[in-house]
Amino acid sequence: MKKEKMPLQVWILTLAAFAIGTAEFVIAGLLPQIATSLSITEGQAGYLISAYALAIVFGGPILTIYLARFNKKAVLASLMVLFILGNAMSAFAPNYTILMISRVITGLVQGPFYGIGAVVATNLVSEKMAGRAVGQMFAGLTLANVLGVPGGTWIGLQFGWHNTFITVAALGLIAMVFILSVIKSTGHGEAKDVKAQLMAFKNPMLLMSLAITVFAWSGFMTLYGYIAPIATHITGYGEEAVTWILVIVGLGLIVGNTVGGHSSDKNLHKASMFWAFAMIVSLVLVGLTVGNQLLFVAAAFVFGIASFANVPAMQLRVMNHGGEGQELAATANISAFNLANAFGGFLGGMVLDSNLGAGMIPYAAIIVPVLGLILISVANKRETLALATAN
Repeated sequence: MKKEKMPLQVWILTLAAFAIGTAEFVIAGLLPQIATSLSITEGQAGYLISAYALAIVFGGPILTIYLARFNKKAVLASLMVLFILGNAMSAFAPNYTILMISRVITGLVQGPFYGIGAVVATNLVSEKMAGRAVGQMFAGLTLANVLGVPGGTWIGLQFGWHNTFITVAALGLIAMVFILSVIKSTGHGEAKDVKAQLMAFKNPMLLMSLAITVFAWSGFMTLYGYIAPIATHITGYGEEAVTWILVIVGLGLIVGNTVGGHSSDKNLHKASMFWAFAMIVSLVLVGLTVGNQLLFVAAAFVFGIASFANVPAMQLRVMNHGGEGQELAATANISAFNLANAFGGFLGGMVLDSNLGAGMIPYAAIIVPVLGLILISVANKRETLALATAN
């Protein structure tokens, strides 16, 4: 039997996901530059992370429900047009307000593109390849952290941060051209009844699973979003070093995503508890090592592994309780991740601009994930009890 290959169309969706992921996270490497050039504090620059994330939180599910009825090729191409416009607006933003608005516009693209793109990816392959096709598309997001963010940071340092956004817009343009030329027009997807999808949210375990994502994940962006100020102000690195520090953290994210996937398949309860705890420990490690350049980078790598190892467990738990509304539940979980990102952006920015300073950010990042750990413990007990009762 011939081994099935991943179609070219899925690779194009991966490229688009890479561009979108880079647009979201590249601010982390550009904070000091944007703050200097717009005469704002680094904390205020960090709020650009929150604005983008909140656009995903609220815009994602609403746009996904609305767009599900249209021709998917046209929808994906239109979303990329909006993405290009948002990044071009960021590139030429004359002030903080316009830059903030441009980030909201770009953020609106992410939820529906990933939601609808995942459906397109699964329709392009046989059922046994469906998981890998979605994984392949989302690999673009992970790759954005390893190549896109450090690359965008390097471009910003060499040629100015405006050029980073021009480059991201160009990536979006390439992806759009390929979407128009290679992806076939697929029908007006059999949009599942919205009411049936919304009914899934009556399940208290689904709501608890989404709450776990919000609480347990919030420590990620609190630290990741402010790695540049911590490395330069506290650890004593030059601005140029931020690029390769982000590469190392990005490699950690890839390792974490793989390890987390395997351990979640083995035992979801144990994996979710272990990795949520490991992320808290890694944040303490980063906090303790900010004074030592070598140890700080090693701890940041461990943080990358521990944080992204949580992602498969969180996604799987939500899907398990999604019932009839799995698609909407999955989109809602993307919103949950980004609600955590928005909160992390605000919290990190507040700590950075306060008297506590950058060195306290890793410790501030621990507070909410501890609540997440408690929620995971409660959810595990309830699921075990429900299983025992069913048997």
